[in-house]
Amino acid sequence: MKYLNIFLFVLIITATQSCLSADEDPVAVPPITGSIVDPQVNGARQPNQVWIDLSDMNPETKKLNQTVNLRTDWDLGFYSGDEYRVILNSSVAMAVAKIPNATDINKVKEADVKNLMNTVQVGPFGQAVLQYIDNPDGNFLTQTTGIAPVKENDAENPVYLLNLGRKLDTGSNIPPGSVSLSGDSRGWKKIQIVRAPGGYKIRYADIDATEYKEYIITKDPDYTFSFFSFTSGTTVKIQPEKKKWDLGFTTFTNEVFMGTASAGSYFYADFVITNTAAGVSAYQVNVTGSLDQAYKAFKRSDVDAGKFISNDQRAIGDKWRTTTGTAEIQGAFVYTDRFFVIKDAAGFYFKLRFNKMKNVDGERGYPNFVFDPL
Repeated sequence: MKYLNIFLFVLIITATQSCLSADEDPVAVPPITGSIVDPQVNGARQPNQVWIDLSDMNPETKKLNQTVNLRTDWDLGFYSGDEYRVILNSSVAMAVAKIPNATDINKVKEADVKNLMNTVQVGPFGQAVLQYIDNPDGNFLTQTTGIAPVKENDAENPVYLLNLGRKLDTGSNIPPGSVSLSGDSRGWKKIQIVRAPGGYKIRYADIDATEYKEYIITKDPDYTFSFFSFTSGTTVKIQPEKKKWDLGFTTFTNEVFMGTASAGSYFYADFVITNTAAGVSAYQVNVTGSLDQAYKAFKRSDVDAGKFISNDQRAIGDKWRTTTGTAEIQGAFVYTDRFFVIKDAAGFYFKLRFNKMKNVDGERGYPNFVFDPL
């Protein structure tokens, strides 16, 4: 919040100036301006998730700080609030389903879930597959898909088949303007999650294993989620503290439509989520003339509070870019007829416009945006 502290400091100085007598020299106050940001998504394979707080300016570099992790650094997120909820890592196309009639995790074998493995997938296979992913709007506290709320009675918590999604791509020769998001399968796990004092206990194993491992995840009130990795067998730090990020740049498991009909789940590149769990909201401003002029002219009094989207983390989503182009311009590019207004968790307002999504060689995964406080 260093950037906001500077902002408040300037307001105090401005108020003090108004009390100076006419013959005193006024105190010079530098203008508060925004910044140009290059989120470190890192190219057409988009290996990184990037978490950005629009108020966290590095005073030395005059650039926003960024928290960056590989998409494969975590698997499950355990909610730190009062309720007991668990989310999937949608940035690697994970999916999950209850294993019918399974009560003992050690007794589950691949033969028991072979047919289920064919359907617990991410892909445009029809609306029915949406039950296997988290609700894309991010309202995890009320969702009826993915992993169910963890019950107090251990016996009421099912055994799940967990599709770990896809590895990062390690191939080469990605054509300019394209992406390659998925490598080999990361495999499968069988899991069961129960409550533990102050948190959760996860039991997990490979499908044919006869003995499970377990780990206790403690709720941390400073963070929205505690993240767990099967690779390390421990919790890992991913997102910043719950009110210290506004935007997340990530790949994303979303719902896709054919016209107005749902076609199921789909894996998106170049996606931006807002931190709705901490109260961050956003909306799109459409421009008919010059984007430069409209963006520069937009001020705090122009904000339309009724347009803010606070109940869907996809308020920006994929709306800032196109990957199919238009009749006039083909290929992936940033829309030039819109910008966005953001209200952060502390109630501060920003305007933000995207400038590009590719580098000078035409490689995707190099977004750039400019923002200004209002």
